[in-house]
Order: sequence, then structure tokens, then C-alpha cells
Amino acid sequence: MKILAISDVVLPKMQMADYLHQQFSDVSLLVSCGDMPVWYLDFVGSILSLPLFYVRGNHDTSYKSPDPGGDNLHMRIKKYRGYSFAGLEGSIRYNRGAIQYTEGEMLWNVMRLMPRLLPQRWRRGYGVDVLVTHSPPHGIHDIADDYAHRGFKVFLRAMRWVQPRFLIHGHVDTWDRRLTRETDYAKTKVININPYRVVNLERES
Repeated sequence: MKILAISDVVLPKMQMADYLHQQFSDVSLLVSCGDMPVWYLDFVGSILSLPLFYVRGNHDTSYKSPDPGGDNLHMRIKKYRGYSFAGLEGSIRYNRGAIQYTEGEMLWNVMRLMPRLLPQRWRRGYGVDVLVTHSPPHGIHDIADDYAHRGFKVFLRAMRWVQPRFLIHGHVDTWDRRLTRETDYAKTKVININPYRVVNLERES
């Protein structure tokens, strides 16, 4: 199964129905890693007739239930076509924004997810197919000299403990093509999907 993951940047070409149909006709699910306007998610999902899973980014303070539609993955586990997804919203706390967390607060969020994910890891070898976050893990795709775009250290622990197959995130710009977008950590492939990326979840035989 393929997912279309998007975050952070509104692209003109993604507002063209013909382009969406030509490029993403084989995609089964839309996943937002945050900082996306509701109208943008609604347009892409509607044109492609895709269900939506999402986490909020640090700028998504205007989201009101049931907007933006779909399923909010934060602190939840959802399954779709046999694949499992869990989510953790927000960024490192750098001011008084509502969707920001200290390391301690994010550690608490991770610990609350553990009892629901660890049994799957023991049974199948991985706790979840896709861990969807807004921010990256600390030291992986983040920006060390920009505090607002530093990743969470606890995400490194989460990958060691739960061993998700994928961790996908946004938050960090990728316009500089010299920057690394994919990194293997423990048994997890970490992917910066900003501004969009098609991810194939099919398991290797």
C-alpha cells in the first residue's frame, strides 16, 4: 500500500486536479505530518478520494473538531488495510504555543503509548508500521542551531523500544537538496516527507 504524506508547505501544483490524478492515482491514504491548512487537506483528499490520518504541527492552532476531517492520530493507534499507524503531534517548546512540548511532556506522551505498542513489537517484531510525527527525532534531519526545529530526544528511545517500521515527519525544510531526507535508525526508516512524499508500506518478502 502507498500513502501520500504531506506537511508544512502549500504547493501550487498540488492544487491542480489533473496533476494529482496523474501522480497519485495508486495512493490509498493521505497522511498529514502537520502545519497544513484545512482547505488544502480537504482539496487533496477530495480530489483523490482518500481517507485522511493526521497529526497537528506547531502552527495548527486553528484546527477545531471535526476539522480537518479524517482521524487525528495524536496518542492514538489506527489501522487501515492491515497497516497500523500511531501519531505524536507538535514541536519542541520554544515559546508559549499550544502545540509545543518539553522533552518531559513528550516523554510522558510516549510512555502512555508504550503499553499499546510493545505487545505488537513482541508479537510481530515491530510495534507499529508507521509512527507519524510533526517533528523529527533529535539529531536526525533536525537543525541543531535552530531551537524551534530541533527534534525530540525521546523519539530515539521510542524507535529503540517500539521499533516502528517507518517514522515519517515534517517540520524541517528540504529545499537544500544536500540535506539527508532518509535515515535508518535501529530498525526504523526515518523519512522527512516535507513538503510531500509517496511512501510504499509493502513489506519485503
